Amino acid sequence: MSAEKTDPGTLLMPEFHSELPPMAPPPTLPRQRLRYTRILDVAAGFARKGLDSVVLSEVAARADVPLGTLYRYFPSATQLVLALYRKQLTELHAANSPAAPGAGAGAGAAAKKSAGRSAKPAAGNAKGDVPAHALVGVVMEIFHMRLMQPAVEQCLNKAVYTKDTDTTRLLREIDSTAEKAVTAVSGDAAISRVLLLTVTGLVQSVRCRRLSLFEAEEDLKKACVLLTSSRPPA
Repeated sequence: MSAEKTDPGTLLMPEFHSELPPMAPPPTLPRQRLRYTRILDVAAGFARKGLDSVVLSEVAARADVPLGTLYRYFPSATQLVLALYRKQLTELHAANSPAAPGAGAGAGAAAKKSAGRSAKPAAGNAKGDVPAHALVGVVMEIFHMRLMQPAVEQCLNKAVYTKDTDTTRLLREIDSTAEKAVTAVSGDAAISRVLLLTVTGLVQSVRCRRLSLFEAEEDLKKACVLLTSSRPPA
């Protein structure tokens, strides 16, 4: 089996228009890849506040990389935000893959990332049939994607993609992918729906400043643990 496959994120999100500035391909050397990933992770914090908040010079300073390096990979804020979103989609598809029952490869990576945002990672349930930490990882990824979705929609509304792309259908497909990913990890469509409704409510609470980002993340982790630990035995 060939290890080289099409990036799943490109299946939902088409390529850029040719009139946008050219982007250098993602680096392959480990040290450069760490810097590239750090740029994307830092950009996520800016993108949650909207596209206008993604100032490349500020992203470069926060990521501790030269501005010229950032421009080489991401010549515009639009390209940076959409590259970040494509990366998140790829991780979501990995969580939805059948590689491991109950927890995809992407779930583990996302779980490690979410654990770093909090003092304590969520514990698994007593029976261990649904790994709460894997569920937290996937649901947290969706939560952060939803927070930055207004910035993504701004990018899409600028018509940076091929003209025949239906952006409403695109966003609907992304929502469907999110539901499938949570169901793949939880093994229960009802749990998936409840958690995604919880994500929607928490996103609104953060945007309206009723909750801080940290408080919303902690509530989401607690919801994952409660739902997995209260699940009746098969």
